[in-house]
Amino acid sequence: MTRISKVPLEQWDPALRELMAADQATPLEQGLVRLMAHTPEITKAWLNFAFVMGQRLRLPRRLVELVRLRIAFHNQCRSCMAIRYQSAVDAGVTENLVCSLARPFEAPDLTAAEKVALAYADLSANDHLSIGDDTFASLREHFDEGQIVELGIWIANCIGFGRLAAAWDMVEELPESYQENSGEQLAPWQQPAVVVRG
Repeated sequence: MTRISKVPLEQWDPALRELMAADQATPLEQGLVRLMAHTPEITKAWLNFAFVMGQRLRLPRRLVELVRLRIAFHNQCRSCMAIRYQSAVDAGVTENLVCSLARPFEAPDLTAAEKVALAYADLSANDHLSIGDDTFASLREHFDEGQIVELGIWIANCIGFGRLAAAWDMVEELPESYQENSGEQLAPWQQPAVVVRG
């Protein structure tokens, strides 16, 4: 059960509601914003940041989604694991591809660039102090400096907000298997997914 109260849509700041296109969004698509609406100015700034990232990233959409889902697994964010964004599905992220994330470095359907990005994401989520020159040398084999910065910012966003979402425990609209917190580790490749706008 969600640990922070959800602000009813009719009580949202009007500019936040418009920015989010909340009236056309499902509760699942409204996501964390239902909780963050307690702080509308901060939430509007965060949404603007997220929208700019979504529109300006030069990284492939497929790679961005794979990184997001791998970090969701490390964070054990059930909301993050259950969601698939339509733009990522359109970019070729299938459930078979998501299953590759169970053993990404052995997966034949992941590119070398995706594997390097996932390795960076894994280290960032689990052992960030071990990231060194060799990590960046591997990244530079596939990405330019700007893309490496984009990837780092995306990873930081996913780690931080994924951990926040996991702690807030917002699972009511998710498939049933994600709602039960048995203490077992879940994975996005073991459960049903829900496709949402974005």
